[in-house]
Amino acid sequence: MDSLPLPYAVAGQEAANGHAPSALGMRISLWRGDITKLKLDAIANAANKHLRGGGGVDGAIHRAAGSNQLHSACMALNGCPTGSAKITQGFALPAKFIIHCVGPYGENPRQLQGTYERALQLCTENNLTSIAFPCISTGVFHYPQEAAAKVAISTVLSYLSQHTDTHEDDHRNIAYSAQS
Repeated sequence: MDSLPLPYAVAGQEAANGHAPSALGMRISLWRGDITKLKLDAIANAANKHLRGGGGVDGAIHRAAGSNQLHSACMALNGCPTGSAKITQGFALPAKFIIHCVGPYGENPRQLQGTYERALQLCTENNLTSIAFPCISTGVFHYPQEAAAKVAISTVLSYLSQHTDTHEDDHRNIAYSAQS
């Protein structure tokens, strides 16, 4: 995986507290590439509320994971509300799990933040130490890319700083895709 530590990837920009803490910055990377090729504990899927697999990254993940198996697993979940996330196995993917994230249509920071928070909670609940996120809601859901990236990064930084005691020994790693 090609990656760049966060403090260098967002040169000239600062985290909410004025700087990107080195411990967090070394665990968060901006990345560009095919999310279906990553061998991590989990990859996040920019899903629709029906979890049926659509176009873009959602369709690519469904195809790479094995459409029939993933479709059956998603149907058993009975959908997912906007602003939340649900987890399935990774099936044929190199990633062990897929966290299906349903972001908002259009610009709604609170719902997008909730989506990222729920995905991170699922990582904690399932003892997952690495995840890659695509740009959630920026494709056919029309969330402006720059605004979505700010919500994603601030939410991840906030979550990790609030849960440092939980993650002290497991070296949580998060990659964020720079493309939608």
